[in-house]
Amino acid sequence: MHNATAIKNPGPFQISSQLKMLLGLFVVLGIAAFVGGFMMDSKRMWSSFVQNHFYFLSLALGGIFFASVQWLTGAMWSAPVRRVSESFTAYLPIALVAFIILYFGMHDLYVWTHASHVKDDPILSGKASYLNVPFFMIRNVVAFGLWIFFTKKMIGNSVAQDANPDYKFTAKNRSMSPLFLITFGVTFTMAAFDLLMSLDPHWFSTMFGVYCFAGLFYSTLAATCLLTIYLKRKGSLEGIVNDNHLHDLGKFMFAFTVFWAYIGFSQFMLIWYANLPEETGYFIHRLHGAWFYVSVFLLVGKFAVPFFVLMPRDAKRDQKVLVGVGVFMLIAQWIDMLWIVQPEFYKDGPKIGLIEIGLTLGFLGLFGLAVARFLSKNNVVAMGDPKLAESVFHHHQ
Repeated sequence: MHNATAIKNPGPFQISSQLKMLLGLFVVLGIAAFVGGFMMDSKRMWSSFVQNHFYFLSLALGGIFFASVQWLTGAMWSAPVRRVSESFTAYLPIALVAFIILYFGMHDLYVWTHASHVKDDPILSGKASYLNVPFFMIRNVVAFGLWIFFTKKMIGNSVAQDANPDYKFTAKNRSMSPLFLITFGVTFTMAAFDLLMSLDPHWFSTMFGVYCFAGLFYSTLAATCLLTIYLKRKGSLEGIVNDNHLHDLGKFMFAFTVFWAYIGFSQFMLIWYANLPEETGYFIHRLHGAWFYVSVFLLVGKFAVPFFVLMPRDAKRDQKVLVGVGVFMLIAQWIDMLWIVQPEFYKDGPKIGLIEIGLTLGFLGLFGLAVARFLSKNNVVAMGDPKLAESVFHHHQ
């Protein structure tokens, strides 16, 4: 047994004033893109808004999902890096504000908000009891309330354990985790259906929620790995996170690359095989025009690149390789979100210009500042975790 007191507490982490200014500049650019896009092409601006909203919401929820799985399984390896993923949840209140702002773009995004369309369309009429603006807003705000409630409780217990290393905090989180994970499964699937699938209310896929979850965990693991390496290079995790922990993160990144590809192929194959007109349209216009090349990128790039690069053992222990693959995975997930949202509005091919880049930077700035604020107020390592000492000193055989 190793003594946790032998581990030096790195304390909170302050990002440099230059990085803080850069993230602030991103937010300003995002606001400019929002205002300019709203005045010039509101539909294009809102399509980019919902894409980025869901992307960064997924990272925030991925943080609490990752931590919950670690508590539930009693995982030892993840104790030094779990606080990194916990920091992502600091973005959830901002995501709630972004969702409320999205209310003003619903008419541009969702055809089912147009009474004239619903009246003349038997399919939309049949879905009207679910797809209507008041119920849409209520159920999603309730979902945010549940996410923020669980986050405050569970991350609060984790932080409180730093000051009072009592196992009761881990026990509380371990008992809350199953309840959160069930709630998360239902509410995140609902959010994916509402925000993304209802962009084309005639189309449906029972696998769509799982597909979006696969993307969520794919990108969360990449972001966790990147931030862990950044903190390690800045000295905050030196002597705590070693190559074995990075190896474990790399294995998860590799595994969920395969999982995402499996779910994506399964959804496509079932729809292709059944060949039902209400399902196939979704893929037909994503396999024509310039969207065909985006679809090929997702197959070849999003899957094959991380799969083959991370396959060797040494690659999963090489910081430069992990940084390169992590950045690539985050960009690939953003392109996947683009592939889900934009074809509903632009059939010929993707549109990536100042609006899309500006809004993405704006959301990135807000997410980065929220995470930086969390890390500046709390220890970057869960010092009170009963598994920490065992994990820091563990070695692969």
